[in-house]
Amino acid sequence: MPNDEDRREGKHGIMKTLGNILWFVFGGFISGLSWLLAGIGWCITIVGIPLGKQCFKFAGLSFWPFRKEIVYGGGAPSLIANIVWLLVSGILIAIVNAAAGVVWCITIIGIPFGKQFFKIAKLALTPFGAKVINR
Repeated sequence: MPNDEDRREGKHGIMKTLGNILWFVFGGFISGLSWLLAGIGWCITIVGIPLGKQCFKFAGLSFWPFRKEIVYGGGAPSLIANIVWLLVSGILIAIVNAAAGVVWCITIIGIPFGKQFFKIAKLALTPFGAKVINR
């Protein structure tokens, strides 16, 4: 017989799945697609392959962000990669996601989606050295 914690986790799992499906339909597809396109652009060059691989990792987060957390860290190599990223791709992706977050937060019901867009916008500014953790 399941205990209270198992039932709570089951409800959270259902809500996570529902949130991710709604997210994908109402903006997550576009957000994830922007990360995929940035990754393809970086992978065209041999030097940019490590940056492109990071973009593909964050595309997965951008497609399904609910119950995932981003932990920031990294050293000097991450700093250098973040500066190059910011100048070439990061600013545009961050602006698009921040604007989408503002639009979603205008409606009360869209605030959870707006928060996810803001999380991804922050990630777009400094993605290297960041790790995605499932909650």
